[in-house]
Amino acid sequence: MEYREFGRTGIQISAMGFGCWEIGGGYGPIEADEFARAVQRALDLGVNCFDTAEAYGFGESERELARALGGRRSEAVIVTKFGIGYPDKPRMRDSSPQQIAKSIESSLKALGTDYVDVYLVHWPDVNTPFEETMRTLEDLVTQGKARFVGVSNFRREQIEQSMQTRRIDVVQCGWNLFDRRMGREILPHCAENQIGVMAYGPLAYGMLTGTFSEEMQFSGNDWRAGRGNMGVINLTRTLFGPRYFVQNVRAVEDLKKIAARHGMSVVQLALRWSTTHPAVSVALAGCRNPGEVEENAGAFEFKLSEADLSEIDAVFEKYGIETAPDTWIEDDEES
Repeated sequence: MEYREFGRTGIQISAMGFGCWEIGGGYGPIEADEFARAVQRALDLGVNCFDTAEAYGFGESERELARALGGRRSEAVIVTKFGIGYPDKPRMRDSSPQQIAKSIESSLKALGTDYVDVYLVHWPDVNTPFEETMRTLEDLVTQGKARFVGVSNFRREQIEQSMQTRRIDVVQCGWNLFDRRMGREILPHCAENQIGVMAYGPLAYGMLTGTFSEEMQFSGNDWRAGRGNMGVINLTRTLFGPRYFVQNVRAVEDLKKIAARHGMSVVQLALRWSTTHPAVSVALAGCRNPGEVEENAGAFEFKLSEADLSEIDAVFEKYGIETAPDTWIEDDEES
C-alpha cells in the first residue's frame, strides 16, 4: 500500500481509504458479515484509513465499523463526522458546543473506543459561529477524545474563517473524474497550508465502477433511484439525472478501454486518478466485500502519465461533460 503525509498531523495515511457510508444504509442492501470481512482484508493489505459519520444510519455505520475492526482498533485511523441529520434543527444541521458534546459521546460509544483519530464537521452550520465550533473541537483534542479535527464540505472562505480560531488539520471534499470543482480553490488552499485532504466519492457514487448500463434502474431504497435527488450535492443531478445519465455511462465505457490497455479496471483507473493531485492524501471508496477491497488496493500498483491524463480528459470533452461547474451545492447561498 502507498502511504502519504496527512497534512501536518504526523500520520502516515494509506492512499486508499475505506468509506463506511454504505453500511449505514442508503445504497441498497449490504451484508454485514461481508462488510466485516472487507474491513479485515483492508487492514491485511495495509489500508489504515476508515471513514464514517454519526449521520450514516444514525450510528449504524459506526457500530458496524467497530464490530468489523474487532481487536484491531490500533491499526486503524478512524475518522468520523458530526453536525447533520437532526430533524429539529435548521436545515438539519447543528455544530453548536452543546451538540458536539452529545455527538462525540455518541460516536465514541458506537465505535467502542475512547478517542477518534480525526473528528470532522460534516457540513457547515451557518447558524453557529465557526469560532464556537472550533473552540469546542480544540477542547475535545485537549480532553483526548479526538487527536485531530477538521471540516467537510466547507467553502474556502469558511475554512479560512474557521482557521482564525483553530488550525484545521483535515479537510474532506468530493473529488472524482466527474467532479473536479475542488481543484479550483480548495485543493490548492489545502496544499498551501499543509492540510490533509480526504477525497470522497472517487468512484462518483458508483458511476465509475463500470457496472451501470444505459437502462440501469436503482432499487427503491437507493438514493440514486431518484436519479440525483440527494438534496445537497448538486453534481449528483448531472451524474444520475435523466438528461445526463446515458452520456455518462457511455463515457465510462470509453474509460474502460483506456484502463484495459494498461491492465487496469475502470475502478482502478478512477481511484488512481483521484490521487494524482498532490494535495490529496487519501481517496475514500466504499467496499462491500473483500473482492472489492482487493480491486481497489490494486489501483496503487499503477501510475498514470501526463499522456494518460490527457487521454482521459479527452473522453469528457468528447461527450461535452462539464466536470467543474460553477455551482457548489444545491443549497442556500449561505451554505
